[in-house]
Amino acid sequence: MVVETMNGTQADRVFHALADGTRRSIVTRVILREQSVSALAQQYSMSFAAVQKHVAVLEGASLVTKQRRGREQIVRGNVDTLRRTTRLLSAYEDLWMRRAEGIEEILAEARDEE
Repeated sequence: MVVETMNGTQADRVFHALADGTRRSIVTRVILREQSVSALAQQYSMSFAAVQKHVAVLEGASLVTKQRRGREQIVRGNVDTLRRTTRLLSAYEDLWMRRAEGIEEILAEARDEE
């Protein structure tokens, strides 16, 4: 069932985090290559603190992890969470497809009765 892939609270955090374009951009960047928060901040026209807040939201959703390396905090993407999110969306798609197939069957039966 749909809920097995990710609990409701986790799903809410993931979709809230991904609802923002800057956060989606950050996820893309750190999946391609781990980066320090400082390096990420240089790529956006916002303050370092604002980028830190975006990273914190992503970390709260388990979409990224941070690791201290010397004075820097290194951010990397969490592919496991993305895979679980993909499974969740696939489960919803499967539900929808089954419903669509059910409607096709009902329409076929109605045509046969005519």
